[in-house]
Amino acid sequence: MPKRWFVLGGIALLLLLGHSPGLVAQEAEQPATMSCADCHDQAKAFTTNPHARGEVKNNVVPNAVCETCHGDGAAHIEGGGDTTKITVPRGLTGANETCLMCHDTASERHALRTGMHANSNAVNCLSCHAIHSKEPRLLAKNEVAVCASCHSTQASSFRNKPYSHRIGRGGMSCSSCHEPHGRPGEDSIRRTAAGEPACLSCHSDKRGPYVFQHGGAAIGECATCHEPHGSVNPNQLRRTRVAQLCLECHSVTTHDVAGSQPPAFHNLNNPRFQNCTTCHVTVHGSNRSPALLK
Repeated sequence: MPKRWFVLGGIALLLLLGHSPGLVAQEAEQPATMSCADCHDQAKAFTTNPHARGEVKNNVVPNAVCETCHGDGAAHIEGGGDTTKITVPRGLTGANETCLMCHDTASERHALRTGMHANSNAVNCLSCHAIHSKEPRLLAKNEVAVCASCHSTQASSFRNKPYSHRIGRGGMSCSSCHEPHGRPGEDSIRRTAAGEPACLSCHSDKRGPYVFQHGGAAIGECATCHEPHGSVNPNQLRRTRVAQLCLECHSVTTHDVAGSQPPAFHNLNNPRFQNCTTCHVTVHGSNRSPALLK
């Protein structure tokens, strides 16, 4: 069969499939669209980022993923990387218009717009988070360092007080106890799945319930007696000595003895009675003794 019949046959097949020979040649000569990863190392590393989950193709992040936050990148590419042709979210405006475009969620205890760390000029999403981070929660740096950048007093207690929680060790971090996106007030403290204070996640032996509960344990407020960020007392009490703490509630106003009913025989001038927990051993609660003696 003459060679021209092969050529004519091929053209006929292309026409049958809806392609013209000229268009096929033009498509073959057209260069492939550039990928953000061709120039930006952040885009190369974005393959393991939570924001690209399920979108990576052939180990490359599609430009559409980057454009979600950075806007249409066509003019940026055509301009040879002109930085004025691309959007870079920054500060309060960037957080509100970019991050909250997807993460605008709220619940009974959590709120990104009105929470304790709601976006402001002083602190916003981009103060703590780095979108291109490889860290699962996209933190800008180590969690303890992020929190310490604002909460320097608490961070100092962890470093300088002799007794403190082992923050940064053994998997314990600030968010083990605190809810960074929680609403202001009590909702800023993390709760267990059962709605209990975060303290009971580790100190389950103090859970109760007790027949005779005591003080802060009764209302679930451990910080009434304990200083969670660091203390000079081995039990992380708010006062150096036990009696000093107990007497803040069990105060003596008219005489120098203490007791729930007369005769009150606890002479506080006597060293024997200056360590309350020598006798009142079940300070978190008791199922046998109203005086928490056993």
